[in-house]
This record gives sequence, structure tokens and C-alpha cells, in this order.
Amino acid sequence: MEIISVVSNLSIFLTALYVVIVILFIIGWRKLIYFKPGAGTSSTKVSVLVAARNEAACIAKTIEDLIAQRYDKNLMEIIIIDDHSTDHTADIVASYANRGVKLIKLNEDQALNSYKKKAIQTAIGQATGDLIVTTDADCRVGPNWLSTVVHFYEAHDYKMISSPVVYFEENDFFERVQTLEFLYLIGLGASTIGNRNPSTCNGANLCYERKAFYEVGGFKGIDDLASGDDELLLHKIAAHYDNKVGFLKNNDAIVYTQAKPNLKEFIQQRKRWASKTTRYKNKMVIVLGLCVWLFNLSILVNAGIGLFHIGFLKLALAQLLTKILIEFIFLYDVTKFAKRKELLLLLPVLNLMHIVYFIYIGIAGNTGKYNWKGRMVK
Repeated sequence: MEIISVVSNLSIFLTALYVVIVILFIIGWRKLIYFKPGAGTSSTKVSVLVAARNEAACIAKTIEDLIAQRYDKNLMEIIIIDDHSTDHTADIVASYANRGVKLIKLNEDQALNSYKKKAIQTAIGQATGDLIVTTDADCRVGPNWLSTVVHFYEAHDYKMISSPVVYFEENDFFERVQTLEFLYLIGLGASTIGNRNPSTCNGANLCYERKAFYEVGGFKGIDDLASGDDELLLHKIAAHYDNKVGFLKNNDAIVYTQAKPNLKEFIQQRKRWASKTTRYKNKMVIVLGLCVWLFNLSILVNAGIGLFHIGFLKLALAQLLTKILIEFIFLYDVTKFAKRKELLLLLPVLNLMHIVYFIYIGIAGNTGKYNWKGRMVK
């Protein structure tokens, strides 16, 4: 009976803690003011960097979107870094040379664990812009994307700016569920910035001062990990500049990309994202992440014990309903911003899937290797 009491009390504590954590997310998101750009013109020289590997199927659309930006072409350069592609990515990029698109081809002889960081660092070394803006080779942006980002940068004293990324053009139920889960992650990262304790961001829509990149030592100290060109750099800049990090809440600033088409690719992506969490400088973020992992584990454990003890099944259901309710409140605001409120209908299904995969990823993402762009890395 004593063990039952300990498990029950621990489950209740973890549930209450999770509610508090999500309430903090809600507060942080609501602290972020929707940005409305002024009417003036910008004067910042910008370098847009895109690392690409085997993106022949989509790189042309991304480049066309970048060329179509309503930003002074004299203050903008587009640099695409071909990361040892085995398809026609480099040829497609080269065909845009007469439209101002620069191509850099990596030619590393020795194997690296962090090719993307190498690609970005190489491009920054050749960039002429004061502001570095990164996105991915499979992303789409609207014509006002860059001007909105730069207006926000010029209006605030930020060294780094994280902006929203949203999945779109879903083909099936699985991809729609991913879109809702991804909005949770984007909202989470934004809310921690709103609370002045930055934890996550996404390299598909990120910008930072070139000077700041060099002042924090670039990727030095984090270049042994394949991933982390975004979040781990965020932590370095936030620590060095006393949280001079902003989140741009504006629909024109959204970068659109697509969900993973199957479970295998989804798992590999999430393992990659989870692989960098143990390297967070802010250990409190790691502790909170562990508590969230234990909370999800407790629901699964209680459901299993509930097959033999009805009281634990009721406890698991109460935890699940609490989780759904508090996440609904948070995601209502985030999905409203992204104009995807209809996805909230998938929240109960997402929660059932999320509990199992989150427990698995928490272990798998920090042990062993994963596949990224056809290469096994860690």
C-alpha cells in the first residue's frame, strides 16, 4: 500500500508541475506583442543563408521566393551552400547566378559530424551582410518575410531573432497531427523567449548579427553535434548578451515547410532534435524537460497498472484529461495566430500518440546515432 501511495502522490505532483509549466508557456506567449512594421525603409545589409543537401526537388521554389522579396536588392544577398549533394541541387542553384544568387560548394575531405554548422560557418565567412538570416532549402516564404524581419530587428536592440515556422499543405491525417504538435513546439520556444528564458528556436527562420556570431565564438564548443546550429547558438547568444533575444510574432514573418511523410522520417527528425537537449547551458531547462518526460511516463505507467487496479486507471485518465485541457488553452492562442484553429480537434489523438513517442524519443534521442540527409550522425 505504501508503494501505491508513493506512486499516486508522485503522479499528482508531476501533473501539477506540468500544469504550472504550461501556464508559464501561456503567460510567455501572451507577453509577446504582435509586431506591426512601420512605414519607413530599412538600411540593414542582409545575408540570407540556405544550407542544402539533395534538395533538387524543391530548391528552385525556395530561391524564387527569396528573389521575390520586397527588400532593397542592394541590401540583400542570397547564399546557397551545397552540402555534398549527389543530385542536381548545385546545378539548379548555379542557374540562378545571373539573378544574384551565390553558390558555395562544400568540399570537405574528412568526414564531419556537423556538416550543417560547417556550411553556415563557411557562408558567414563570405557574407557581406551585417544581419545573417537562415532558412532551409525546403521552405517557402511570403514576399514581405525579409522586410518584416529586418523592421523588427531595427526596431529593437536584439542580437538574435527567432521567427515562426509552420507546417502547411498536409497530405493526410498523420501530417495534420504533426502540424499541431509542431505548433506546440514553436509556441513553446516563443513563450520561453517571452519569459526572458530562451530555450528553443528553429533554424528555418532565424536571424542574428554577424558580429554577435563571432563574438560568442560561432559554433565553437557545439560543433561536435550534428544538430544545434539554432538552439545551442541561441543559448550562447542569450548568455553572452543577457537575453537580447526576441521572437517575431507576425504572420508575414512565418516560414512554411512540410511535415514528414512517414513515421520513420518523423522519428529520425525528432531524435535529431532531442539529441541536443543534454547540451543546454541552462540546466533548469533540462530539469523541466526531465519532469515533463516523467509526467508522460507516469501516465503510461498508471494506465498499465490500471489494468489490475482500477484506481490507477482513473488516475491516468485524470492526468490525460488535465494534459489535454491545459494544452488546449495554450494551443488555442498559438493556432489562432497561425490561423489553424481547426487542428485543435486533433488534440486528444495527438496526446495519445505524443505520450508514447515522447517517452521513446527522450531515450533514443540521447543514445546512439540517427540518420540525417542520408548520413549517420550523432
